[in-house]
Amino acid sequence: MTIIENRYEFVYLFDVTNGNPNGDPDAGNMPRLDPETNHGLVTDVCLKRKVRNFIALDKEGSPGHAIYMAEKAILNLQHQKAWDATAIKPDKKDGYKRLPRSEVDARRITDWMCSNFYDVRAFGAVMTTGVNAGQVRGPIQMAFATSIDPVIPLEISITRMAVTTEQEAEAQSGDNRTMGRKHIIPYGLYRTHGFISAKLAERTGFSTEDLELFWQALTNMFEHDRSAARGEMAARKLIVFRHDSAMGNAPAHLLFETVRTKRPDDVEGAPRSYADYTVDIDRGTMPSGVSMQVLL
Repeated sequence: MTIIENRYEFVYLFDVTNGNPNGDPDAGNMPRLDPETNHGLVTDVCLKRKVRNFIALDKEGSPGHAIYMAEKAILNLQHQKAWDATAIKPDKKDGYKRLPRSEVDARRITDWMCSNFYDVRAFGAVMTTGVNAGQVRGPIQMAFATSIDPVIPLEISITRMAVTTEQEAEAQSGDNRTMGRKHIIPYGLYRTHGFISAKLAERTGFSTEDLELFWQALTNMFEHDRSAARGEMAARKLIVFRHDSAMGNAPAHLLFETVRTKRPDDVEGAPRSYADYTVDIDRGTMPSGVSMQVLL
């Protein structure tokens, strides 16, 4: 296993057709919006969830690829596994609430979590609840995704012919239709940026194999995340910037500015497909010491 030695940034484009890419529970699960511009938003947490789900499917049962932040996971039990595996005795006074006083033993517990849980190794985790397994700052960080153009959520009425209870059926006097609502965006192309630190990878053990798996997840994660609520979602473009050094050779924002997503002047009306956009990369302004690769 080889720890990554280079800093990376990436630009990731994905779209949604007649679906809700990331509902807001504080707004009746409507698609998230920037209220000032009406541009759609998808949180970094949502995108990381899809990465986790892909890896859980692709590497199910594979050593070192368990998912820490899994659905219905009991985090204290996840932490307890590290204590049990390393056979380190807890503090007599505080028990498992604090890491061992020995710095070496404390590091062994946190290292075990990094070695066994892919998402701890990649994204980091605060593991300081009732059973303390330390705190890890992960090498991969992702920003919120924002739609290229404003989006207009639609509220669609839906009906269900069945009912839940006999009382409900009798109350409706033979009319079994149950009304409901569904929130969708007709079309939206979203863009997000990501950052991968080689220096932080040294602390968690994030390897070149882990990085390759992460690229695969971004490319394929929507293929295994289908649902009626999300409509059609697809990964459209993944542009990766690789620095020649661990600390980096150029500011990230300069690299992101080389990628421009826009609509051609001859396209009229509201965007309704990826074909309504062009993605241009200004290779001539690429800073020295940085290489670029289009993975999708």
